[in-house]
Amino acid sequence: MADKVLMKGNEAIAEAAILAGCRHYFGYPITPQTEIAAYMAKRMPKIGGTFLQAESEIAAINMVYGVSSTGKRVMTSSSSPGISLKGEGISYIAGADLPALIVNVQRGGPGLGGIQPSQSDYFQATKGGAHGDFHMIVLAPSSVQEMADLTVKGFDLADAYRTPVMILADGTMGQMMEPVSLDYTPKAPVEKPWATTGTQMQREHNIVNSLFLAPDELEDMNMKRFQRYAAIEKNETLYEEYRMEDADICIVAFGIAARVSKNAINEARARGIRAGMIRPITLWPFPTAPISAATQHVHSFISVELSMGQMIEDVRLAVEGRAPVTLCNRTGGMIPSPEQVLQAIQTAAENGGAK
Repeated sequence: MADKVLMKGNEAIAEAAILAGCRHYFGYPITPQTEIAAYMAKRMPKIGGTFLQAESEIAAINMVYGVSSTGKRVMTSSSSPGISLKGEGISYIAGADLPALIVNVQRGGPGLGGIQPSQSDYFQATKGGAHGDFHMIVLAPSSVQEMADLTVKGFDLADAYRTPVMILADGTMGQMMEPVSLDYTPKAPVEKPWATTGTQMQREHNIVNSLFLAPDELEDMNMKRFQRYAAIEKNETLYEEYRMEDADICIVAFGIAARVSKNAINEARARGIRAGMIRPITLWPFPTAPISAATQHVHSFISVELSMGQMIEDVRLAVEGRAPVTLCNRTGGMIPSPEQVLQAIQTAAENGGAK
């Protein structure tokens, strides 16, 4: 087994990106993700890579667009308000069918909000991310190990489907320190015949563009893109089930909320309440199928979130009215405690959720 090193979540993302072959990073400092930029500033020059602190988030995402068009692995990172500024560029990247990794270590909002952890960018990430008809693959780590693993996977998915991928973490995940294995086997570079690398007079020009003035041409491009999205939904949906075999009550949670919920589920089980959890790892595509299948034996669902309730809408869509869905939440940078989640489980049981 590979040796483990103690790393902060933000640092694990940065080192994993380097091991995944990323040699180009463009960003702008904002708490609570600044350690990613600081780590890249230190490491990239030593390995022949490029680190550039752009003059703004808008500049950074457009630099990502440019490097991605040449076929190189490239990433940026920010936190909630900074991701909003990157929105236009993210839409251009999606519209040009370019791969890129975008990291959002969320802070409380709206507005400047606070620097404490949040999950209130769920809508922004999963319902497009900016203007136009598009999706990003959205990966939600719940440990420092997953911060690293999903970074590597994010680059692979971005290349495979020519799409932006977002790591959607909360501030706790970014600042938490845990032992991490960084034992990744390098993969052969993906062939990118669409890249703008110069023709050497051997082929036709490649053009990377998201502007289509003819409406029928734009419609055709959107239809083809959504065929790819359908393949992503079919093949790439990731989730974890925890103690769901005989569960009467199902928690749905991601990130730090999932870790808190596991403790509550274990205590509920000790009290005779059959609780379990489905943890989405891909927030888009959302694990609708396993949640829908769980309604065959689950009598109550609880969405545990660090927001006023955003993921709960996707949970309700998956449940399709076959069981009640309630919200257990904190917001503004606060994290639900295991006791609060346990109380929500007990309330669900008292209201008929446990049979």
